[in-house]
Amino acid sequence: MVLRSALAALLALAPVGPAAGQSAAVPDAVVVAELLPGWRTRQGTHMAALSLTLAPGWKTYWRAPGEAGIAPAFDWTGSANLAAVRLHWPRPVAIGGGAGASIGYAGRLVLPIEVTPAVAGAPVALAAEVEIGVCDDICLPLTLRVAARLVAPGAREPRIAAALADRPLAAAEAGVTRHACRVEPVAGGLRVTAEVALPQAGTIRAAAFETADPALWVTSARVVAGEGWLTASADILPEGAGPVVVDRSGLRLTLIGTDTAVELAGCPAG
Repeated sequence: MVLRSALAALLALAPVGPAAGQSAAVPDAVVVAELLPGWRTRQGTHMAALSLTLAPGWKTYWRAPGEAGIAPAFDWTGSANLAAVRLHWPRPVAIGGGAGASIGYAGRLVLPIEVTPAVAGAPVALAAEVEIGVCDDICLPLTLRVAARLVAPGAREPRIAAALADRPLAAAEAGVTRHACRVEPVAGGLRVTAEVALPQAGTIRAAAFETADPALWVTSARVVAGEGWLTASADILPEGAGPVVVDRSGLRLTLIGTDTAVELAGCPAG
C-alpha cells in the first residue's frame, strides 16, 4: 500500500519570505508526495520513485541546488530489508538567471529510487523522511514522510520509466569534443574552471560542480558561452578553516540548458 502525503509544511526551519509589509498566499497543499512502488529489476534491485506534485507556481530543488536553493536530504532509517539506495536524478532546469540561478524542478518531480534489498527476492518496507525546499513568492523548508511496500515482481510504472529516460546526457552522447579544467588558488580555497566544447553550448543556462567530499562547499557556477564552446567556473571552499584538497577524478560538472543537460565526470587537466 502506498502512503500519500498532502502537506502544506512540517517545517524544520522558519520560512524565508517577503520583506516586512508584504504578504504571500501559501496553498493548503504546497506539495503532494507519494512513493511509487515500481518493479523488481533483472539485477535484483527494485526501481521505485518519489513523486512530488507541487502547487501551481511552486518549484523544488535538485541535488546541487545552487547557493540560493535548499539541498534535499533523505533519511531511510525507518525502512526494513534495505541494503542500499541509489537516486537517479532526472534532468533539472535553471530557476532564475545569471550566476545566482538555482537548479531544480517546476510543478512535478518523479525521482527514481533504485533499492537493493538486504535479503534478495524478499519485500522491502521502504520508509523515508525527506527534507526539501520549495519556493514561489516565498521559500519553505518541508519535511515529508512517505512509505511503500515493494514486492516482486511489481509492475513497470510509465512515470518512473519516463523519469529514467529524462536523464542528463553523457559527454559522448552530447557530442563533447573537449573537456579540460584548470584549478587555481583563491582566498580560502580553490577555483575550478572548465572549458567545454559541445555543439549546444549556446543553450546552456546554468552549471553545477560537485565534489566527492561532502565537507567541501561549492559556489554557484559562472557560465560564459559562445558558439560551440563554454567555460564554467566555481570556487571550492572548506566548511571550516584549513586547506582544500580536490580529487579531480571525483569532480562532476553538470551543464543545464533550455531543453537538455550534460553530465561530465572527472576534471582532466588541460
